[in-house]
Amino acid sequence: MKYRKQTLTELDHVYAVSVMQHENEPWVFFAAENRGACVAFDCASHEQKKTVWEQPGGTMSMVEIPGREGEFLAVQKFYRLYEWEEACLVWVKPNDQGGFDTKELFTLPYLHRFDLLRRDGRTFLVVCSLAAHKKTRDDWSEPGSVCAAVLPSNWDEPIELKEILSGCFQNHGYARIREEAYDVGLSTCEQGVFRLIPPAVDSDEWTIEKIMDQATSDADLIDLDGDGEAEIATIERFHGCYFRIYKKVDGVYQQVYQHPEVSEFYHVVKAGTLAGHPCFVGGCRRGKQHLFVVYWDAAAGMFVTETVEEGVGPSNAYIFNGPQGDVIYSANREAAHAAVYYVEE
Repeated sequence: MKYRKQTLTELDHVYAVSVMQHENEPWVFFAAENRGACVAFDCASHEQKKTVWEQPGGTMSMVEIPGREGEFLAVQKFYRLYEWEEACLVWVKPNDQGGFDTKELFTLPYLHRFDLLRRDGRTFLVVCSLAAHKKTRDDWSEPGSVCAAVLPSNWDEPIELKEILSGCFQNHGYARIREEAYDVGLSTCEQGVFRLIPPAVDSDEWTIEKIMDQATSDADLIDLDGDGEAEIATIERFHGCYFRIYKKVDGVYQQVYQHPEVSEFYHVVKAGTLAGHPCFVGGCRRGKQHLFVVYWDAAAGMFVTETVEEGVGPSNAYIFNGPQGDVIYSANREAAHAAVYYVEE
């Protein structure tokens, strides 16, 4: 595949990236993890730009609210790993002046990842905290957790969180997986990889399934080789030095690939399709600081690894399959670039 880059804007400590509907069309949103801005560009031309907020920043994740045009949730005030515990979840919606209004819903120390999962007509909020408290950067004595609630219909209604998974040390990664007729969450931490299955219509109980034991920073799933069984890509351990892919053989995941660079701070693993290839997009914030793509070449019977760009240090990436073609949106944190890579066969 070929990759053509466009830097949309410079944004110091750019961290989060997500494509969401705004004004009846898809827009890509980038947000900073320090005290900084959130900006958005239309996905059709990348020529329209809006500032969602200038402050406070500290944004780890942004997720579109299903069925509510232009509205989304976001983390704010997660500035550093050990100095701040004011991390909060906010509800963002467009206003009549062409801008955005924001309301803080609740504070949760070290709120890092979150998501909205749909099942049987209900929308469930899942929030993952990296830790409960940290005295120093290296203090991991108090684990984080995963909590959930039914998302209310508007931002004035209370949210009642319930803990569904506890004892999650270095609770860093999360991905949404579409399974059968509903969404499933994939949560990763020192204790392994867990599937978070929302309650059915006649229940309030979550089902938690552990699918891997090794300490995992991030993970995602997709069927790379078309055999009907999804492969899983992992970053091991916390902010780890290995990017690996596992295939289920006789009901057990076995390693079938490892990225050739062993370097601390792998941070991106995102599943999707580019130019017709099911693939994983990966990235590392140390070493070569590269953004790369891994897919299965059926004719050659091997995994293909392609470097998209080196020296950018991505924190997160988003695969978007739009009418104009496939692109990778990348929050290139170390280069301070909000970037788009146009993908061609």
